[in-house]
Amino acid sequence: MKVAIGLPNAVPGTTGGQLTEWAEKAEERGFSSLGTLDRIVFGSYEPLVALAAAAAVTERIGLVTAVLLAPLRDNGALLAKQTLSLNALSGGRLTLGLGLGGRADDYAAIGADMGTRGVEMEEVLKRLTEVWADDSIGPDVAPPRLIIGGAVQASYRRAAKYGSAGWIGGGAPPDAFAEALGQVKEAWAAAGRDGEPVGMALAYFALGDDPEGDANRYLKDYYAFLGEETAGYIAGSAAKDAETVKGYIGAFEGAGCDELILFPCSNDPAQVDLLADAAGL
Repeated sequence: MKVAIGLPNAVPGTTGGQLTEWAEKAEERGFSSLGTLDRIVFGSYEPLVALAAAAAVTERIGLVTAVLLAPLRDNGALLAKQTLSLNALSGGRLTLGLGLGGRADDYAAIGADMGTRGVEMEEVLKRLTEVWADDSIGPDVAPPRLIIGGAVQASYRRAAKYGSAGWIGGGAPPDAFAEALGQVKEAWAAAGRDGEPVGMALAYFALGDDPEGDANRYLKDYYAFLGEETAGYIAGSAAKDAETVKGYIGAFEGAGCDELILFPCSNDPAQVDLLADAAGL
């Protein structure tokens, strides 16, 4: 299983210097990819912009949106051109993960209807893949790998229908991830796809001098919309020591995960080395 690290693009207060230093360190320490999270109403950097900055200071490490909220990018042709551009400029390193999102305020800010997000997701995916197959829009390069996120049957079917690579589970524990991946594989086979889909997962980490404080400050804020109890549970689940990091890696590998992205709760670039050491990289 590959071990990737998230960029702190969604950690409030992150500077451009911190983000690019983070990307450089992650490549030096051998992480497989850099991941990004997506929100509209939050103090975060837009994922494709953040990955473009990371691409400019790296050469080999993968770039992953985990995930980009497709219904909030309601122009599939423009999204296709943006992602083709980033894939070309990075030398083919982009994996585009797309999902629905669950924040009503994000949808309201864009003027989108959360009640029709599934339909809009399908429309974006259809147009996106049409443009990728046509060389009249964007640079004439291979499109990025496409993975679909979500934890319902419709998401599994979309992964099988549109995903060139597979599926990503958003924050599910290893046992739930394994069960969902099995259903993705069933949908993949039912759609007549060859081989098996790639399965990706994500989790959080906070290491160093104040892991509890970093996890609480960031994750309780980021997930406040889910309620205090759920946000507290998510903050409590972040890996806060090397033993837990290794435990998560082993558990997700045992669940059939192909690549695990560990997202930070702090924007201090020292976190990259701490995670690399904990993961044995």
